Amino acid sequence: MPFRSCLVLTALLALGACVGRQSVLDPAGQDAQTLLILFAVMLAGAIVLWVAVNGMMLFFNRISTRHYDESAARKLIIGGGIVFPTIVIAALLAWGLSIMPDQRAPGDGLRIKVIGEQWWWRVEYWPEGAETPIVAANEIRLPVGARTEFNLTSAYVIHSFWIPALGGKMDMFPGRETMVSLEPTETGVYRGQCAEFCGASHAQMAFEVVTLDTADFDTWLAAEAAPAMAPEGAKAQRGAQVFLAEGCGACHAIRGTEAVGEVGPDLTHVGSRESLGAGVLEPTMANIADWIAHTDDLKPEVEMPAYDDMPDDDLMALATYLKGLK
Repeated sequence: MPFRSCLVLTALLALGACVGRQSVLDPAGQDAQTLLILFAVMLAGAIVLWVAVNGMMLFFNRISTRHYDESAARKLIIGGGIVFPTIVIAALLAWGLSIMPDQRAPGDGLRIKVIGEQWWWRVEYWPEGAETPIVAANEIRLPVGARTEFNLTSAYVIHSFWIPALGGKMDMFPGRETMVSLEPTETGVYRGQCAEFCGASHAQMAFEVVTLDTADFDTWLAAEAAPAMAPEGAKAQRGAQVFLAEGCGACHAIRGTEAVGEVGPDLTHVGSRESLGAGVLEPTMANIADWIAHTDDLKPEVEMPAYDDMPDDDLMALATYLKGLK
């Protein structure tokens, strides 16, 4: 490829990385906007230091090559190489530390607990005053204009909770709870990701984040708290029977049914989620069937067994039932 074409391609790729639902350079939240400003100021400071130091080297080596006495050289080295960088870096550090408490400010009422599993996300919504949580999985919905508090922990290994378009990272440790808060400013669908290597399926441990107007969020949260819809149609009803007959309810919960398992993700409203398998697939009927039959191929070392010996009719009936859980 010609050199000019390589430059054009590199520029296009760089520009493409500046926007998108998983870009830190395209903020959709108050915290991400603050971090972007911090990055820009830090970058500007680094550029000032680089230009000043290298500019002096160029000036004294190429432009002003006369002899300097030892006293003048010492003042230049101490002033330009120690004092000036120290002042600039100290000012940047002080300002950066001053904005950090905002990233851990208390929420406006809603609290969300997220537990990193192997490899998926257990999500519990705790509205103000609630005695029991509203349980979901692999997807988070947030109200725009309100600060939501996240309590983070992990079941087995260290994970890192990160929604680039909304805010910074926060590590998740087994046996310990960390906290971060986020305030979305725009509605949309964004992508979160585990940012700490956690095992074979680390790269496939993602989640969708849907930000909604306050009224829409309240409506959604009320619907999310409700039990599962009864299956509609003979095929979906057959799928519900397959779900229980295959023992899926031992690992998964579907509120309002006999399925009360807590090992795997809650499936009460799985049909309304934006992705399948923690960001692995789009939630189409065909993909649901493929996930059930080939789980271990799609997500290495996942704990869910693959049902590759299930008859096609039963598999599609089960997929129909799950897709209808909205």
